[in-house]
Amino acid sequence: MNNHRLLAGLLAVALLGGGVCICAQSRRVMSIEDLFEAAESGSARLRQSLSVEAEAGQAVSVARSGRLPEINISLSASYIGDGFTTKRNFKDYQKAPIPHLGTGLSLNISQPVYTGGTITAGIELADLRSTAARYATELQRDNIRFRLTGYYLDLYKCANLRRVVERNIVLARKMLDEMRARYAQGVALQNDITRYELLVSNLELQRLKLDNTMAILNNDLVTTASLSGDTEIVPDSTILDRSLPSADETWWQQTAVADAPSLKLARSGVEINRKAEDIIRAERLPKIGIKAGWTMDGPILVEIPPINRNLSYWYVGVGVSYNLSSLYKTNKSLSRSRIATRHAEDEYLSALEDVRVGVRADYVRYLESYEELKSRLKGVELAERNYNVTSTRYSADMALITDMLDAANSLLDAQQQLVNARINIIYCYYKLLFITGKI
Repeated sequence: MNNHRLLAGLLAVALLGGGVCICAQSRRVMSIEDLFEAAESGSARLRQSLSVEAEAGQAVSVARSGRLPEINISLSASYIGDGFTTKRNFKDYQKAPIPHLGTGLSLNISQPVYTGGTITAGIELADLRSTAARYATELQRDNIRFRLTGYYLDLYKCANLRRVVERNIVLARKMLDEMRARYAQGVALQNDITRYELLVSNLELQRLKLDNTMAILNNDLVTTASLSGDTEIVPDSTILDRSLPSADETWWQQTAVADAPSLKLARSGVEINRKAEDIIRAERLPKIGIKAGWTMDGPILVEIPPINRNLSYWYVGVGVSYNLSSLYKTNKSLSRSRIATRHAEDEYLSALEDVRVGVRADYVRYLESYEELKSRLKGVELAERNYNVTSTRYSADMALITDMLDAANSLLDAQQQLVNARINIIYCYYKLLFITGKI
């Protein structure tokens, strides 16, 4: 019993002290493209869009089947009771025996020849809807990729900021040790030590917040990319070393107009509504088809007495039908369809305006991010120089503790802004790729 209690106590101490890891995360160095591939194969939202696209593609096959002939065959068997005859005044009743077994067999074939364009327009409409479903899938895919890019770059930014904070904690603790040594020599105040301890405490709190933020972002990434929940994603450190292609705004604008999924989807909406107008117009035209059939019925009841034999005949001909009511019923439907087309055209123009404005803004921010990086690099250089000079002056009793704190805070702020500036270039570039449909 004592041994069991001892083991239980040791286990409890190990658990409380972090000696036993209940669930370990698997670390994976992944690039943005790796996440894109993972999301493409496992994202539930993307699978839903792909299912809609597959359904729309199947609808095209259904529409094309309208060109195939209609073939109907029927077989019947019945019991026929005896009949009777009377005069017109219902007198002189006479029983008329009839063969009781009735049979029927018929085969009818109808091949559309001309439908006013209804079948062709229906096929084209199904094709347009299939294309629109594909564009919707592309838009969903781009949205998922851009969301992953945001999470990924935020995670990378936090990881870099954490390293910056960690370096500043090391510097602050080093300075704190120096202050304690100076305090022991009687050349520093306890208040100076307290203020620097507060700085270290704030830096440690900032590190903790960054750790929590990174955990949240990692969860967002693995969930969106449909990865295992115990995966810890480590951003690829070479992302900042990439040579990003440079192109002028005109190229980005032209690319967006041609490839942006939102514009493709809006254009397909206009085409769908126009094709719906063609179908309504086709209802005003006659329908022509070739018909053929064969029928065999028995007994022959049109004779008196009935003949207990099968009557068989066949026919081939041309059928013409015209719905006269379409002359006054389709007007309102056509007016409604025209309004829907104009609405789709307005939506396309609005989407085009939004894309052009977005490309302009994102391109300006992209260029601005490079200028910001130059400024932040200079800022870090000046902050490091200021920190080193202030540290030397403080060691020589030529600077106050407030000067040292200001220099440390300035260095931390400059280093964090430099990290943000480098990540911001990548983010602005991917945002341009997203709005132009190239992500």
